[in-house]
Amino acid sequence: MSPTVRDPLLQQILDTSVFPALADLPPKLYSPAALQLQLAIGLQESKLVHRWQVLNGGSKGPARGLWQFEQGGGVKGVLTHAATKELAAQACARRGVAPTALAVWGELEHDDVLAATFARLLLWTDPRPLPTPNDTEAGWAYYERNWRPGQPHPQTWPAHWVRARRFVFGS
Repeated sequence: MSPTVRDPLLQQILDTSVFPALADLPPKLYSPAALQLQLAIGLQESKLVHRWQVLNGGSKGPARGLWQFEQGGGVKGVLTHAATKELAAQACARRGVAPTALAVWGELEHDDVLAATFARLLLWTDPRPLPTPNDTEAGWAYYERNWRPGQPHPQTWPAHWVRARRFVFGS
């Protein structure tokens, strides 16, 4: 992929995390729409910088990884969902981590490829069509439905959505 809009952070995340994760997943899991959504969610959750949830006041919260997964939430969901449990177990084996919620959750802080894999797999659990590139509201609904943020910040979503869209689609 050669994006038209240069964004060094997003390019780094693609090169070091998302593309290595996708290389180990079935090709049907790759699409530009999924890529836009995954990048926008990473920006929304951690700015694609924080690997441990930062709470108000700077203390650490329960979510880990660039896509901010909680042990009993997204991690457990991906490990147990009928559409993803086999793929998640295979990813865990490749990354050398036991396919348990505790083990994966503990590793997400250190393994961005595993985090990107679980983020893509969580999106795969949703049977609804992925949002179109210009549909900010549908992107927000997809994110909110699947990540279930405890303290959503809808005011920051549009900028993240547009940034990811420009990077992936060039406009």
